[in-house]
Amino acid sequence: METDLLRKYLEYYQDLGIKTIYKRTASVPAAEAEPPAVAAPPGEPPIPAPSAVIAAPDVELPSLAPNGDSLFQILTDLGDCKRCRLHEGRKKIVFGVGNERAPLVFVGEGPGADEDEQGLPFVGKAGQLLTQMIENTARKEGIPLERKDVYICNVVKCRPPENRTPEPDEMEICGEFLYRQLMAIRPKAICTLGGTATRAVTGRKEGVTKMRGKWFTWKDIPVLVTYHPSYLLRQYNQSAKREAWEDLKKVLHFVYD
Repeated sequence: METDLLRKYLEYYQDLGIKTIYKRTASVPAAEAEPPAVAAPPGEPPIPAPSAVIAAPDVELPSLAPNGDSLFQILTDLGDCKRCRLHEGRKKIVFGVGNERAPLVFVGEGPGADEDEQGLPFVGKAGQLLTQMIENTARKEGIPLERKDVYICNVVKCRPPENRTPEPDEMEICGEFLYRQLMAIRPKAICTLGGTATRAVTGRKEGVTKMRGKWFTWKDIPVLVTYHPSYLLRQYNQSAKREAWEDLKKVLHFVYD
């Protein structure tokens, strides 16, 4: 348990960009001996001097993704996950689907009822629209591509009750597995679908309407933001549908040209 806690602290500092750690030393050369105690007011005990701190050699902090990680290993580690409350109402864990070496990964928010039933992401109405968008856009642009050639997953792997937005702690827990999925695949580009996925991947808080069609990065991998297909199914969002098609053309040409 102490090792796991230490690992989490090290991984946290690694994400902050800290690559060097420091340690206190019990003995140092005479020239670097601890300074004397600081004088205190009359009648008060001396104020201890701060312990000497020296820089340890650069230490490579442990990675969030183990060496040689694979989607199969990640799924095995996920197991019958009960790490957060979302497991209470789920039928199936929805891990991901598609080409494990795909140069393009789509990331959505979380499973819906159809996905929870089948254990596969984006198989309901929104998923059918996403499939049409991928395959029809590719065909019109002269790109030989089908849905099975990309990889599709979600931020959270269990369906939130009533399809509500995942809570921050749920996204944080599942985020470990999304991180490992993306690191294992190392695609040429990532396309985030909707606000929840975009915040999880980019860490940015702006709305999707301001971010869509723009490029960001995750671990040096380009990330293009677009709308979630469920948003495009609403009748009053016809202009958003055209924008999403343009976004998809942009990411497909970037990846496959």
